[in-house]
Amino acid sequence: MGTLVEEILSRRAGRTVQAGEIVLLDVDYMMSHDNTTPLAIKAFREIGKPIKDPGKIVIHFDHAYPAPNLLAAENQQKIVRFIQAEGITHFYKRGVCHQVMIEEGFVRPGGVVIGADSHTVTYGALGCFSTGLGSSEIGAAWVTGKTWFKVPETIFVRLEGEARPGVFSKDVMLHLAGMLGMDGATYKSLEFGGSYIAHLPMHERIVFSNMSVELGAKCGLIAPDEVTEAYLMQETKASPPLESLEPIHPRYERVIELDVSSLEPLVACHPDVDQVRPLREVEGLPIDQVYIGTCTNARYEDLAMAASILKGRQVHPFTRVLVTPASQTVYEKALANGLIEVFLQAGCTVNAPGCGACIGRHGGILAPGRSHL
Repeated sequence: MGTLVEEILSRRAGRTVQAGEIVLLDVDYMMSHDNTTPLAIKAFREIGKPIKDPGKIVIHFDHAYPAPNLLAAENQQKIVRFIQAEGITHFYKRGVCHQVMIEEGFVRPGGVVIGADSHTVTYGALGCFSTGLGSSEIGAAWVTGKTWFKVPETIFVRLEGEARPGVFSKDVMLHLAGMLGMDGATYKSLEFGGSYIAHLPMHERIVFSNMSVELGAKCGLIAPDEVTEAYLMQETKASPPLESLEPIHPRYERVIELDVSSLEPLVACHPDVDQVRPLREVEGLPIDQVYIGTCTNARYEDLAMAASILKGRQVHPFTRVLVTPASQTVYEKALANGLIEVFLQAGCTVNAPGCGACIGRHGGILAPGRSHL
């Protein structure tokens, strides 16, 4: 049928669709969180019609949870009352919404998931078409069970070779961000493939899909394979059978080929993600705060890597190091395996799972210029 996104949307539409077409599709799940649910509720009430299927609605508290101020607490109280009144059963307070969506089995190959959060694109790493929409669109989808999409053109990113020691998928994705820029894939589907992707574990694949939106992409997709199936069956609540999916005779708008063996560790510099420089060029720069977290890099494997560096060492007294596991499940595993103890002994602050510090809501807000511990 075509590219990976065309294949997924064609199956959902029940006919062949191509880039540029506008399609109205049923969605599997509609996700929102404590920041975006209030506006979705407002849109829903303005429509004045009942929710079509409460079982397709998933609501998370993660951006300001536990509530850091009165306004956040009042918003969460309103959301809880809405959840109770509408019989919504999928309600979570277990960490970053995207990690929890995957862990709880809402993400499957061939699925269609929308969310009132830009990083909903994360689920593309498991072959699921997922994208972020506005809260009003989520409220409308509660009523209809559907939403419309313009089928995007696809940029295929073929990644080959073996990365040097110390170079990870985040470095590769930062290199792509530097190449394409923050608007280099606006309303495109980024499709990732090649031998490098094929040999990556899921926690590194997720980085590519998660950060696709930083380049303006509508989605970031990786074709599901044995790695995908093993991860879903062993690490999530997803149940078989899982859909088989691959691009068929695709016509790409553009193909980018990259040998990852040529890359070195990279860092995105202020103020934008596409301001990418080799790590060696900023070596020695004073650091006020280190944040080990986010929906990009706060899974168990990321924490284990950080702990291996920090073990037996001490954080500088004027540098604040925050560790925020992606979910309660990740936190529990890190606790059981001694990672949390390593962080605490090194002088880190371990936060509750969530997004607060990442978006500057709580749990690590910086003062102007410097952190001023």
